[in-house]
Amino acid sequence: MTSQMLRQESDHPRRCFVVGPIGDPHAAHGSPEREAYEHHLGIFEQVIAPACEKYGISAVRADGIAHAGDINEQICRHVVESDLVVADVSGGNPNVMYELGLRHITGKPTIHIGEAGQLPFDIASIRTIRYQRTRSHLAGARKEIESTLEAGLQDGFELLTPARVLRGLHTGDGPAFASEVSDDGNGEEEDTPGLLDDFAVIDDGLDEMTADMEAITKTIETIAVLSEQCGTEMVDLTKANAPMSARLAAIARYSETISAPTGELNTVAAAFAERMTTLDSGVRAALALIEMTPHDERGEGADQFLEQLMSLDEAARDGLAQISSFGASAGAMVRLSRHLRKPVKEISAAVKQLTSAITRMEEWAAKARVLAHGETT
Repeated sequence: MTSQMLRQESDHPRRCFVVGPIGDPHAAHGSPEREAYEHHLGIFEQVIAPACEKYGISAVRADGIAHAGDINEQICRHVVESDLVVADVSGGNPNVMYELGLRHITGKPTIHIGEAGQLPFDIASIRTIRYQRTRSHLAGARKEIESTLEAGLQDGFELLTPARVLRGLHTGDGPAFASEVSDDGNGEEEDTPGLLDDFAVIDDGLDEMTADMEAITKTIETIAVLSEQCGTEMVDLTKANAPMSARLAAIARYSETISAPTGELNTVAAAFAERMTTLDSGVRAALALIEMTPHDERGEGADQFLEQLMSLDEAARDGLAQISSFGASAGAMVRLSRHLRKPVKEISAAVKQLTSAITRMEEWAAKARVLAHGETT
């Protein structure tokens, strides 16, 4: 690198955020999670960090963020604000791909690396530095990153297609939050390699969560009807001064009738919570993208997305209130008979699943409400 390049203060990257799989440092030795951690830490320490250091660039991974706070928000900010991002796309990790899509749209320097044979098809059109798990290949990958940095510092980093598309959208050539532009102003067709389309996956996931919530509400209503019928029967038995065995038999029948719907309730609640975990990073990235886009330049799809988050949050909170109320009543009935222990256990598990999921959903909705009013956080 020449002395002239070193003097390029305004364009010289100083901070590099490394996007990629992390693994679990606390997992048992020999487990896939621990092996993933060791492997990707090695790539960071032996390949990425030394290459950046050669040009005075400080590299950090998500697990190296020192400041306290919401880790998802911190990652999004590092992805958007860092001077340089190096992304290890090995295996096409969903979180990595969402973060990478968000980064591409900023137009800031981004370098792709990935293990040979583990590269996702979606970004096959974008140059990626490939490595293998041998010392010589890792050294070669480090040199390739150094060469890419040197060329970028000297001649400028090339905008990838998603960034060029969004730049065009922001100058009024098309609706924001779109995945394709048919004309770039020069009569040439240009579309993204699918990274913006990845956000459509979020919409599909939210539709599935909405369907889950409707199923949960319907099941709760079924259980409520059966409970009311049991309550009426118990009142009649009490008025008739029926023997305790008759009342116990009524409780046993009630337990049997709600066994299937309570089991279904727990299953659907678990699916709802799992979808939440899967979509969380992507939704946060999409919200960050919308926040970066001026309010009057957003397309209709962005507004619909925000509205969907707010509506789903309201439905989920109403459903949780219903199931929590019913769970409390059913819990008190456990003292009446052991027959109710299993269905009440199913209900309690469903409440726990929904409570955890809705906590995240409330964060989505709060951000969506702010953005829907044209503000920024």
